Amino acid sequence: MGEKVVAGGIDLSDRQRYRRKLQQCLAGLGRLLAEKRFDRPKNLMGLEIELNLAGADGMPRMMNKEVLDRIASHDFQTELGMFNLEVNIVPHRLGGRVLDQLAEELRTGLGYAHRKANEVGAGIVMIGILPTLAQQDLVSANLSDVDRYTLLNDQIVAARGEDFTLDISGVERLTCTSASIAPEAACTSVQLHLQVTPGRFADVWNAAQAVAAVQVAVGANSPFLFGRELWRESRPPLFQQATDTRPPELQAQGVRPRTWFGERWVDSAYDLFEENLRYFPALLPICDDEDPLRVIDDGGVPRLQELVLHNGTVYRWNRPVYGIDEGVPHLRVENRVLPAGPTVTDVIANTAFYYGLVRALAEEARPVWTRLPFAAAAENFDTACRHGIDAELRWPRPGRAGGITQVPAVKLVRDELLPLAAAGLDAWNVEPADRDFYLGVIEERCRRRVNGASWQADTYHRALEAGLERDAALAATTRRYCELMHEGEPVHTWPVGFPGAHS
Repeated sequence: MGEKVVAGGIDLSDRQRYRRKLQQCLAGLGRLLAEKRFDRPKNLMGLEIELNLAGADGMPRMMNKEVLDRIASHDFQTELGMFNLEVNIVPHRLGGRVLDQLAEELRTGLGYAHRKANEVGAGIVMIGILPTLAQQDLVSANLSDVDRYTLLNDQIVAARGEDFTLDISGVERLTCTSASIAPEAACTSVQLHLQVTPGRFADVWNAAQAVAAVQVAVGANSPFLFGRELWRESRPPLFQQATDTRPPELQAQGVRPRTWFGERWVDSAYDLFEENLRYFPALLPICDDEDPLRVIDDGGVPRLQELVLHNGTVYRWNRPVYGIDEGVPHLRVENRVLPAGPTVTDVIANTAFYYGLVRALAEEARPVWTRLPFAAAAENFDTACRHGIDAELRWPRPGRAGGITQVPAVKLVRDELLPLAAAGLDAWNVEPADRDFYLGVIEERCRRRVNGASWQADTYHRALEAGLERDAALAATTRRYCELMHEGEPVHTWPVGFPGAHS
């Protein structure tokens, strides 16, 4: 969750001052864009993965501080819950054997972290939502001891003014309340960053929005929460409800949630930053002393700290990011759609599919977002979260006929999107061997109609059929998942059930 923030009192004047400062930052961003001050194309991509800690029994371990102390690497950081970590892979240039390089770095880093976690009775689990998490695990006492999380929790709770309500109806229905944002910590994701020029930003962001549903359909890995089987990808409804500053009356008025798909295609990165200021009150109104317009007048590059901080409290599934590297500003699209896991191979396959597909769609002569209503893209995202690999999505008909058709996600991916993703990876100059191997993983998931979510659900039901009670079945599923995750073969090859069990 980014910036380091020191907890302290916030008084009424802070918000007004912060709002004025945000407007100065937005004006500064507009100046930088107008003056073409941004970095030239570098084809840089970055990867972050949020992780869970669990013991050999499959149950969560609230000990990220102890594990991080043993890992002792800046690549690993705290996340919201005490059972969370995050690993950051240094930016890579897209091209060559980058996919295999990323896979090797991840296997090395995660293997090391897992061994260190084992020393204190924990282990690393890459999964969208840990199936064994219980409601009593997700309370404010189990938030990581970091000022930013404490302050963010306090401000979201104060803005809402009452307990958060979780109400998710899927295969089963979950209804409960929380006095804090701690349930958000259950959501562990993969974040894919792509540095883009201002001129390409809108095309890349629009393409990412258009394919978000497809990413979820093939990559879903979060079917359980608090002992209930919900959506195939339960992170998005959970994240929205666990951070929702709107009491029911504001929801009824149509006030936008802070966890947000969006409502329109955009023409520039500026559109998204401006919307964030227009629609969302500050949660962390902390100002620094920089005058961004004066910095620009003096030939410098402003940090735009307030804009960056505010932007980090609006949880778009594809988020605009402003950053500075070696004194030069740049823009990134941060894709936050995917759950973590199941294996390194699966994560890199999802990564290859995304970067290839976004490149190809962003360069089409008739871009998909000119043919697909935004409302259909948003509806697709919801449908994919609910149904995962079995989702049927709305998509523009190929050829000149035009119009929108409804098509199974697996057919859309195999017939239309995988060839586009392959062409996109070729445009990035990715080695054909890497391209074919990792896109082949996506193709096999679609052919077998298996992803992390379907495997978890099938294995859980197999455990119930064997006579286990619900909690024991979830724990057994989690333990088996961990075994296969560490073996490393992609999830579409995993056997359902348990070794030695009659099937």
